[in-house]
This record gives sequence, structure tokens and C-alpha cells, in this order.
Amino acid sequence: MRLDGLLTVPIVGAPMAGGPSTAPLAAAVSEAGGLGFLAAGYKTAGAVADELAAVRALTTRPVGLNLFFPARAAVDEAAIERYAHALEPEEERYGVRCGEAVWSDDDWEAKLALVARERPAVVSFTFGCPGREVVLGLVDLGIAVWATVTSVDEARQAVASGVSALVVQGGEAGGHQGSSADHDGEPLPLLALLREVRRVTDLPVIAAGGIAGPERLADVLAAGAFAGQIGTALLLAPEAGTSEPQRRALCGDEPTRLTRAFSGRRARGIVNRFMRDHDAEAPTGYPEVHYLTAPLRARARELNDPDGINLWAGVNYRKAGEAPAGELVERWAARLARL
Repeated sequence: MRLDGLLTVPIVGAPMAGGPSTAPLAAAVSEAGGLGFLAAGYKTAGAVADELAAVRALTTRPVGLNLFFPARAAVDEAAIERYAHALEPEEERYGVRCGEAVWSDDDWEAKLALVARERPAVVSFTFGCPGREVVLGLVDLGIAVWATVTSVDEARQAVASGVSALVVQGGEAGGHQGSSADHDGEPLPLLALLREVRRVTDLPVIAAGGIAGPERLADVLAAGAFAGQIGTALLLAPEAGTSEPQRRALCGDEPTRLTRAFSGRRARGIVNRFMRDHDAEAPTGYPEVHYLTAPLRARARELNDPDGINLWAGVNYRKAGEAPAGELVERWAARLARL
């Protein structure tokens, strides 16, 4: 499947689950010539359908939709219980109880049915890739299927499933590592991973991770990427659903780090008190730990407390600019043309 008609500017707006990705943000990126994305994670299929309708009311340009692949891994229930006890001081601090540490498939089957019915221009998958029957079924409907990969092995598996393109995510990326297997290995930097993946496939690749300006975008395009995916760079756009405490943190100077403290799966965020206090004892267990800490984070967000929430951000978050998303995309495109 050709991807040329999806965008006129080689910029993809990253799907950022949990609030930042909104219909106005996706529409603004697409209207400026890029490819905007909606994030289906943590939402019901009905809520995602409403967002698709909202974005289609704002733009006739192509827009993508990202789904979490529901890979279920064994968890140490005793370790999660110990972590719940370790979070009791947080319950006292915020005046709410932790949530129930449960597994969920994130409304997987209903969302797949929604994709087949609504046929967004692109559907991308994170945390794994469906099998060949599912992928080719979507391709037959005219939908471009992208898979997020963080290693050469994952790239090979996705290619074998028949995907249209690969989103190659380097270790610099903010938010969750999109790997199919949750591990503690050091993630490869984007350019190194991009070179390795390009050696094993000629599928189009979309580079993701630490792309915070047109110069870095030019670097990944020169390395063979079809486009660059930007997420953190859009967090301060007025169209983004970024919370006020996270907006403040993005204007600070704390470092970023990979942590399991908030969700049980490694994700990169700005270091804050919660991360410092609980990272060492946080167990592997996604989405169980996500649901365990969700009420704490929700209350901290209500209190505008950046020390109690996940501040997902890439390593170059300090370069994020406060500008409308469309203006940012157009500015990058103009600068890219001069490089």
C-alpha cells in the first residue's frame, strides 16, 4: 500500500494516550499537511467512535488511529500487592484509595470492529502486532496498517504479519516503550535502531523518539525514514489535552528517566517525587499497575500537583514550543525545506 497520499509534510503527530491526543490536535496536524493521530488507549470503543466523528467534522484530510495490542504477560501478584502496600502513604497524601490491579484487553475486539467499520486512513498498533489474518483483513479494507517496533526482531515479526509500514521507536521517546515484550534492556537510540531496521526491510519506516525540531527531522529522513513522528513537541500546543501540571513541568529542567512506577511498564517521563519515591520498588505488571495508581494520579491532577502524576516526555522535551499545532508543523516544514 502506498503511503504518499497520506501527507504532504513528512510529520506524523504521535498518538498520546491518557489525555494529550485530542480531535482538534489530530485535525490541526493533518490540516497542516502532516498526519494527525487519535489515541484509542484507555477508552471504550464508543468513546473512540465519538472522537473519530469529532475529528472528521474538523478535517477531510487523512487521520490515523492507534490501538494497544492486548498482549497478556504473567505477573507476580505478590509483588503487585507489596507495591500496593508501599503506596499507602500516597493514599493518605491524596485522600483516595488505590484502584484494583486488574488486567484489561482495552476493549480490543470492539475497537477492531470499529476500525473495520469506520476505516480510518491508518491504524497503528502498540505493544505488539496482530497476526497476519487480522492485518491483511484491514489492508483489504483500504486501511494502512502500521506497527510500532523497538528492535529488529519486532520489525521482522511485524513484516511477516503483512503491515504497511513500521513506526521505529528509539529509546529517546517519551511515554511507554512500544515493545511487544516488556524488558529491562537498554533501548537503542533512534538513529542506530533506524539503521538496523532499514537493513532487514524495505517497508516505509516512520521514525519516533526525541524528534524535537526540524534539524532532527532532517536527520531521520536522511537515514531513510518516510516521516518523523512527533509527540512531546506537540504537548504545549493549545489543541493538546495536556494537563496544567504537566504543562508546567515541561517548562522546567528536570531530567527524564524510564520508570515502571506509574503503570508497571517502562515509560519515559520527567523525574518527579512519585518516580523518585517508588521507582525502585515498582514491579512489572501492565496494565495492572496502571489501574492500581490511576486514582492517585487522577487526584494529583485535580490538585495541579506535578509530583503525583506521570509526566511522560521525551529526552528533548525542553524544546517543545507553545504554538498552535498547525503553525508548528508549517514552521518545521518551512525550515526543513531550507536545510
